[in-house]
Amino acid sequence: MNISYQWLKEYVDFDLTPEAVAEALTSIGLETGSVEEVQTIKGGLQGLVVGEVLTCEPHPNSDHMHITTVNIGAEEPIQVVCGASNVAKGQKVIVATIGTTLYQGEESFTIKKSKLRGVESYGMICAEDEIGVGTSHEGIIVLPPHIAAGTLAKDYYKVESDYVLEVDITPNRTDACSHYGVARDLYAYLVQNGIPTSIRKPVFTSIIADNKALPIQVQIEETEGCLRYAGITMTGVEVKESPEWLQNKLRTIGVRPINNIVDITNYVLHAYGLPMHCFDADQIAGRSIHIRTCAEGTPFTTLDEVERKLSAQDLMICDAEKPLCIAGVFGGLHSGVTATTRNIFFESAYFHPSWVRKTARRHGLSTDASFRFERGADPNMPLVALQLAVALTQELAGGSVSSEIVDVYPTPVAHTPIHLSYAYVDALVGKHIEPATIKSILQTLEIEIVAETAEALELRVPPYRVDVTRPCDVVEDILRIYGYNNVEIPQSIHSTLTVKTDTDTSAKLQTLISEQLVGAGFHEILNNSLTAAAYYDESETFKSENLVRLMNPLSNDLNVMRATLLFGGLESVEYNSKRKHADLRLFEFGNVYHFDSTKKQAEKVLAPYAESFHLGLWLTGKRVSNSWAHPDEDSSFFELKAHVLNIFRRLGVNFGKIVFGTLTNDIYSNAISIHTRQGELVATLGIVAQKLLKKMDIGAPVYYADLNWDILMKLIRKERVYFKEIGKYPAVHRDLALLIDKSISFSQIEAIAYETERKLLKSVELFDVYEGKNLEAGKKSYAVSFVLQDDSATLQEKQIEKIMQKIVQNLQNKLGAQLR
Repeated sequence: MNISYQWLKEYVDFDLTPEAVAEALTSIGLETGSVEEVQTIKGGLQGLVVGEVLTCEPHPNSDHMHITTVNIGAEEPIQVVCGASNVAKGQKVIVATIGTTLYQGEESFTIKKSKLRGVESYGMICAEDEIGVGTSHEGIIVLPPHIAAGTLAKDYYKVESDYVLEVDITPNRTDACSHYGVARDLYAYLVQNGIPTSIRKPVFTSIIADNKALPIQVQIEETEGCLRYAGITMTGVEVKESPEWLQNKLRTIGVRPINNIVDITNYVLHAYGLPMHCFDADQIAGRSIHIRTCAEGTPFTTLDEVERKLSAQDLMICDAEKPLCIAGVFGGLHSGVTATTRNIFFESAYFHPSWVRKTARRHGLSTDASFRFERGADPNMPLVALQLAVALTQELAGGSVSSEIVDVYPTPVAHTPIHLSYAYVDALVGKHIEPATIKSILQTLEIEIVAETAEALELRVPPYRVDVTRPCDVVEDILRIYGYNNVEIPQSIHSTLTVKTDTDTSAKLQTLISEQLVGAGFHEILNNSLTAAAYYDESETFKSENLVRLMNPLSNDLNVMRATLLFGGLESVEYNSKRKHADLRLFEFGNVYHFDSTKKQAEKVLAPYAESFHLGLWLTGKRVSNSWAHPDEDSSFFELKAHVLNIFRRLGVNFGKIVFGTLTNDIYSNAISIHTRQGELVATLGIVAQKLLKKMDIGAPVYYADLNWDILMKLIRKERVYFKEIGKYPAVHRDLALLIDKSISFSQIEAIAYETERKLLKSVELFDVYEGKNLEAGKKSYAVSFVLQDDSATLQEKQIEKIMQKIVQNLQNKLGAQLR
């Protein structure tokens, strides 16, 4: 959230620099990411001055340009070539001098000495849109004649400088989603640190009606969804452009000005954190407001001109005939303020957070209003907000207050009572804090002390502090204002000795494999466990009914728990590829989730849910590129397979306990699977299906491996990795050229070889594959290398021949292989 430094000073007095304010806010839990100096007009109109056109002659080589001499308050006038049709002698204009930078959106250009059709020009006479003071490009700006030449443009346009603090508000701190909310916390910090200060708290006094010409009745029919609703009408207002001071305030924090009435509601929102809405009162049928739900499927067109089908659980603001607004979320297309509006009705309300949150998610909407209401606004702020809105409207739009305030508040939201003992504070903080300090901090945070003893305090927490409901929450508030850095690190450490568990072993091996992968050129990624259900539409491998769905998702892009690491990695591939980083090796450790409705049990609510830990690998782009020693080479499935097998070897996987097989599903176009001999799926690896890559807008092939880390840990639980010296006796290589059926895979040959000779056979490698002429139909030729070695003696030829004959015989018997 953007906070204006100057706006902040309207509520709390301080002399800190913007950087010091950012540091203070960060120290009390309102982390400030950046401090940026801004001007109400981009660039601050630096280098622009008022000039007087002394002469204006037609350009000899152009039918529309003019050669002018302009007095800009310097010793000598300057020559400027101007192409505007309305330039004339005697005008006061805005001149951009040499070296001035002008901004057009995100782009900029610098004024330089130039020649236009052979005539030198030492500046530029500007139009409104060229300097950011308007949108017109019909001609140059012509100022009133009394403005002196040489006047700085920034002084004429009253350009103001400010600083914007980018404050990261955590979801539980909706009370800080406004300038006053941040000022309240800053005030507590200043008091605690002995810095002279004062705060100006908003207080409701009264709103006096000029007449009662337009009363509007309010009836809350859905009291669970709407706890408070206040409103007031004004007549005879003039909807127009806001004054510069209000537009500048909103622009500074990144809000686009619209008109004076809408800008007033936005001003109140960012000042006090309470969203307001303004209706065209003439569009309210029956002069009555009803807060209720509508029938399921009722069509309603919102401000973005989208027709939505309402749920029977959507809280709506309605008149006597029709819905006008989705409460706390979004206004209707035909009930808002327009340029022809003359009579208005201001709404200031408090809606139940759950109702707003569910409605916003149902319709895929996220607005400034829903952001605050769904986290919990201040139920005691509506009248203060109305008072400010009315005062600003009278000042900026004229008009009369034409009704009394209507304030329907059937059941006031209670303060939260909390018992807090000093001993509890000391125990939780780890340091004794004086009672006087605790009481001072609580009072500056507007937490009321209703009773106290020598040992404890009885507190009433205001309802806008939705995050403070328990004694530990109060201690957290005390500690962040007291200062985490003021709690000394103890000289002794209290610890409990524990035995090494499977979790510790897994974590150690994760680090080991991570280091191995990084050494092989991989980068680790970390994706959100929440993902979009749309990724799993029409998937047979990860069926929609097996997804773990969120009850109240933040958005449709984060509405399920991921069932696979694949899509998060593809998002990373797509993001990087579009930013010229196409050669990628990525890996991620993370949980995946599964739901099985057949396992539902009344007494065990978690029975249908499963969570498993996986390792994902992604390869795409080139394995080697731009190397003088090696031609460019694309990544391949075999490179991925090598990385997977290296992981297995490093973990100590016994290859005799796993089985390789082919895999066909909708995730891969070609793939293999690796199972334990008991049938548990250890890993899958292959080429990601083209339809998935197209869906993710990825043009290059992507190779993906998914390793079930939990099963891997179980597989190696009794295995040990031993290091031994390099064999002293020579290894023997024997090659076989085998003619086999096309359906036979190398993994079958490898498995039979290891089953035949477990002790002396060290490796089996495939080094050539041939399919084509001179072979029987349905056959292929594999060239396979076998490495034999005895660690205790030199192998004899008879011994070698015996082993190879046995391998050949088993390959012939089990696979029908023939020697070529």
